[in-house]
Amino acid sequence: MIATPPTALIDAVTRARAYSPFLAMLLDREPGIEAAAREGRLPDPPLLDPDLPTGVALRRERRALALTVALGDLSGAYDLTAVTRRLTDFADAALDRAIRAAILERTPDAEPVGFAAIALGKQGSRELNYSSDIDPILIFDPLTLPRRPREEPEDAAVRIGKRVVELLQARDGEGYVLRVDLRLRPSPEATPIAIPVEGAIAYYESQALTWERAAFIKARAAAGDMALGQRFLDAIRPFVWRRALDFGAVGEIRDLTRRIRDHHAQGQALGPGYDLKRGRGGIREIEFFAQIHQLIHGGRDPALRVPATRDALTRLAEAGRIDAGDAAALCAAYETLRTIEHRVQMIDDRQTHQLPKGDGLDRVAHLHGMADGAALVAMLAPVTEQVGRLYDALDADERSRLPHDPVLLHARLEAAGLRDIEAAARRIAAWRGGDYPALRSAAAREALDAVLPTLVEALGEVPDPDAALLKLDSLFERITSAINIFRLLEARPALAHLTVAILSHAAPLAAELARRPALLDGLIDASAFEPLPAVRFLDRAMRGGEAGQDYQDRLDHVRRVVGELRFALGAQIVAGRADPLEVAGGYARVAEAAIGVLAQATVEEFTAAHGRVPDSELIILALGRMGGAALTHASDLDLVYLFTGDFAAESDGPKPLGATLYYNRLAQRVTAALSVPTQAGPLYPVDTRLRPSGTQGPLVVSIESFARYQREDAWTWEHMALTRARPVFGSEGARASVAAIIAEVLNGARPPRDIATEAGEMRAEMARHKPPQGPLDVKLLPGGLVDLEFAVHRTQLIARTGFDPDLGRAIALLVERGLMPAGMAPAHDVLTRALVAFRLLIPDGQEPAPATRPLIARAMGVADWDAVVETLEATRQEVTRVWQGE
Repeated sequence: MIATPPTALIDAVTRARAYSPFLAMLLDREPGIEAAAREGRLPDPPLLDPDLPTGVALRRERRALALTVALGDLSGAYDLTAVTRRLTDFADAALDRAIRAAILERTPDAEPVGFAAIALGKQGSRELNYSSDIDPILIFDPLTLPRRPREEPEDAAVRIGKRVVELLQARDGEGYVLRVDLRLRPSPEATPIAIPVEGAIAYYESQALTWERAAFIKARAAAGDMALGQRFLDAIRPFVWRRALDFGAVGEIRDLTRRIRDHHAQGQALGPGYDLKRGRGGIREIEFFAQIHQLIHGGRDPALRVPATRDALTRLAEAGRIDAGDAAALCAAYETLRTIEHRVQMIDDRQTHQLPKGDGLDRVAHLHGMADGAALVAMLAPVTEQVGRLYDALDADERSRLPHDPVLLHARLEAAGLRDIEAAARRIAAWRGGDYPALRSAAAREALDAVLPTLVEALGEVPDPDAALLKLDSLFERITSAINIFRLLEARPALAHLTVAILSHAAPLAAELARRPALLDGLIDASAFEPLPAVRFLDRAMRGGEAGQDYQDRLDHVRRVVGELRFALGAQIVAGRADPLEVAGGYARVAEAAIGVLAQATVEEFTAAHGRVPDSELIILALGRMGGAALTHASDLDLVYLFTGDFAAESDGPKPLGATLYYNRLAQRVTAALSVPTQAGPLYPVDTRLRPSGTQGPLVVSIESFARYQREDAWTWEHMALTRARPVFGSEGARASVAAIIAEVLNGARPPRDIATEAGEMRAEMARHKPPQGPLDVKLLPGGLVDLEFAVHRTQLIARTGFDPDLGRAIALLVERGLMPAGMAPAHDVLTRALVAFRLLIPDGQEPAPATRPLIARAMGVADWDAVVETLEATRQEVTRVWQGE
């Protein structure tokens, strides 16, 4: 029972009797509801006789519900959400009862399982309107569906489906329950009204159309065997929510809107006859606006996968995908248009969306509490205009095509700054002619033509357009499918400009892009250019996705996520949107999350066969740049594997192993999980040579053996490596134990050595066997990062202080204690920035092309290339003086 001011409900009853023949009839049939309303009460639906036939009971319930909801709506006791939820909840319950009744009529002793209804449209999103039909898809499981003896499951399912429709649609003196439209099922002209679940899954995985993807945004299991319905929806989720963006699908939805506008041309202009659902600025355009953005972003952001239109708009705004003001305006417009749609349907209980003509429009206005139809139209005018304008803006990026006429084409290419116009024109003609496999289909060439103007404009913005055109040509030659990448670049012109810059300047990123064009998907919004979050958040992303519990799927999923994040970090440098020092930290956080997720998955997979070693666990220690949490795009992972517990113990699984053999095999599996390429691509090279005794020792040792080796046998270079050791996998207690051993060793529990002499000999040996790759190898050149690292580690080990795996923080500690000159802190930053940027922009360490030099200068925070050279030279001289002890 809901109480509301009596005057509001009395006024609602008065308007209902005066202006709605349908509601007036219901008031006559339900005097108890009218009496309660005149007392300021909206009663709950009456309890009906359980002995009534299902169809009769449902029709009476629907009649009472229709009146109660109408009065609640007209009086303001129910808002739009309450109205649509009550209507939808009844539809769900009615559909469920009809399914149960249809099964039990045929097989009275059977459990009503094996038959489910998937709600689409407004029932799926719990937004049913006042006089809506429902659009379910009926599925069945041939293995569990109850049926009569010698009856085929398919025949039983069709008979059950027909009975469900009959129970809901049949009319008599009590009215009807619901209109049912089954045409949204796969290939309705050729398939039965109920389809087997596996056949439905196969259809949506291989044949479904774009509009069906959009329809399933609102899908949910609504009635019948809910477990069966959910199983079906879980299976087809990848069909609906694709990680790889499909801007062609978005274009098809826009085209669908245009066709709807054209087909319902008479209802486009606001006024009598205007179609509230399909007209320009109407309900459908608000729904499509939300669905387009959901299809673009929902594959990567599960929070956006909400069915209700206003919820979707709100989530999109919260995620920064659409403007918050636009979202609020569209939500308000949706409420207004849906409310007036309900008024129109309340007049005669007709499934119509058109404003009536003549006196009918005044009647709708009066029912809504307005003076006349003209006032109603005036109220709707700014609403529909704003909706239409926002929806039309989705097409604002469309550009004119690049001309085919040679004279006009040459003029456009010349305006873009290309020098060899003839060569550029020939290359574009070759693309248009389908010279490469990815361009041979008509659809691919059409998509190419749509994006060519943007690409030519982007070429005009790089210092060497002709060289950039060659890189673009190389990309087109190597990719296997081009349609989606062209559509994405057409829809996101800024991304097209960044893509050309990446191809022009960052060979490692260009090569990755050729292998996986979908990497561009991760750059479509501003969040791709923000600093990466903490490891725990990256860990969560790598544990998510569609991989479930399958080990191979998990390996692939992590590789995809890592590839996307590393590509985005590299793009930040190319775009000049991030300090390389921060990017280096981002690379390391990505790697640490990958180690944690894949090591845990491998442990679980290994445990299934071999059990666990009691009171024991694997620990992974990172050294080198990974230990220091500052990687480059090309860094490998220096890892050491340890284990806790008794080395003489044995695992407790079906195939038991001794602890040492157990952990050596497990570590081999972890290394493979981190390094072996899968169908999703490569991950990281793993280097385990820094373990105790190097390649001559076992892959894994106990922490006791590790401690004994470091205290008694390790060489100076091994202790230098230990200064950057950091546990990255293992329980909190195990990590703390290893960290305590490392601290004890570094602080003096180690053999006495002539550290300065041995460090110098080791650096000279490294220089003989690993010379600089080029004149800009800032790692290995004299005075480069290696010299700086050696100087820091030599000082730390001799002074037994200043230990921190992060080289920058270690230098700060040594400077603070007067053990290093203050200039080493900026020297570290200069050399690290250069290393991170150079690994992307000049990976061979050679002089960069003139066009790339401004990007390097920007990354290093100096004015121009001359300043880069001067800064590096001065920095290296200063580091050399410190390393040589001057």
